[in-house]
Amino acid sequence: MERFFMYAIVCLFVFLAGLVDAVAGGGGLISLPAYMMAGVPVHAAVATNKMSACMGTAVAVYRFGKNGYIQLKKNIFCILGALVGSPIGARLSLLLNEGILKGILLVILPITAVYVLRSKSMEEEKEPLAKGKTVFLCTMISFAVGIYDGFYGPGTGTFLLLLLTGVAHLSMKEAVGTTKVINLVTNVSALAVFLYHKAVFLPLGIMAGIFSILGNYVGTRLFVQKGTRIVKPLIILVLCLFFFKIVQELFLAGGLRF
Repeated sequence: MERFFMYAIVCLFVFLAGLVDAVAGGGGLISLPAYMMAGVPVHAAVATNKMSACMGTAVAVYRFGKNGYIQLKKNIFCILGALVGSPIGARLSLLLNEGILKGILLVILPITAVYVLRSKSMEEEKEPLAKGKTVFLCTMISFAVGIYDGFYGPGTGTFLLLLLTGVAHLSMKEAVGTTKVINLVTNVSALAVFLYHKAVFLPLGIMAGIFSILGNYVGTRLFVQKGTRIVKPLIILVLCLFFFKIVQELFLAGGLRF
């Protein structure tokens, strides 16, 4: 009964996380707490969550690629930028106090939410930039967000989506596809490390992965059918979850520490 309860909680929230993540990023803010709530130890929860996320994201990449939302040339440079940035962020995390970044995010997240609510770029595409400038900006954005991902991580997909549309002027459809490709590559590289160290709960990871696939399938289908209309509310949901997560970590888990 206890194992059934664990699997039921994880699979339900992983499905929801996959749906949200396919469209707006930030699915880990939903799925990772579910693993912990089900009693999975922290390191195993992170590792097993990475496995289910990889399975679901692979389906999202396939679906978005099939619908023409992924441009290989831009994606290659974005992947390289993220893969170079991520180890730098990991190194910085060993040198700097994570509380400083969390304190900054407490200010950035409400501003970002206001930007999303007021911005029309979610519904109206910006005029494309020159090809070389677009590739350069996409690479730099991926590099910068890769540093953030290596340093802390939550909400990486959402930040990529907002910056790729707002700064690099990608269409929402192309930005979503590009974000999923970057997420898949970075997730697979992390999962390989977890599998090597045998940190993944394989039976739970496989079962949760099936539900992540279902969630990502539903999410990509909703995006293809309804377009950008569903992106904004889901991004706001992710930003709110992220904000409350940071508040909890800073204030409820022993006070604000810098």
